Amino acid sequence: MSEKIVVLNDDNFEPVVQKEAVMLLLVGQDVRGDFSAQFKKAADQHPDITFAKLNLAENPIAAERFQALNGHTWLIALYQGEELVRRKKPWGTDVPLAVELLKSKLKSNEVVGETTPIQSIKENSKVDTTPVIVTDETFQKEVIDYELPVLVDFWAEWCGPCRMVAPILDKLAAEYAGKVRIAKVNVDENPGLSQYFKIMSIPTIMMFKSRSIVFSQPGAFPEPAFRELLDKLIELEIPEQPAEAVNEPED
Repeated sequence: MSEKIVVLNDDNFEPVVQKEAVMLLLVGQDVRGDFSAQFKKAADQHPDITFAKLNLAENPIAAERFQALNGHTWLIALYQGEELVRRKKPWGTDVPLAVELLKSKLKSNEVVGETTPIQSIKENSKVDTTPVIVTDETFQKEVIDYELPVLVDFWAEWCGPCRMVAPILDKLAAEYAGKVRIAKVNVDENPGLSQYFKIMSIPTIMMFKSRSIVFSQPGAFPEPAFRELLDKLIELEIPEQPAEAVNEPED
């Protein structure tokens, strides 16, 4: 790997991951060749991002800290210690998208300036900068009753198109923070929602506003299409109306 990639261990990882922009590789048993090449290339090209790697098998404290105890390789992008992206068994295509997200955060910090530091904004406003994981039990509160419009991605770990969509939604969650919430529902782990909404194909994208479903369509949309959907969702005017609670259907 590149000399610009910092090698971490249980003794020194914590100060490094708290830096402003960090791309952290947690090395397990399944590092893909295309990913290794992209990670090294990105480390050489982006000196404003700290690239680091850590061997999970040799560093159990870090493995527990990042909830990476299953032996898989993980890519984690962090901004000021906050996770922006987490990818299990990452592909090479995950690297440039994670870099772009970190770059956008760095640029936002420059625009904010010294008088209103971004850290202070993070502390004073509770907004989501990453997709929110939603379950059968939390869907009503985190989607239906949520104060902002919500885009929901119904996905599964084994779904190839879902993996293509995930980095795009990670990026857009940060860019549209405070305007739209991005939520994710794992259909394998939440059969109640899958049955209730009759999810037949994944990824399926649904959008909610004022307690109503305003969009529902399967497909792995490109980034421009997602941007168009989110912009229309923000501008859409719809009268607020009561909605029945989302419960698992009776047999």
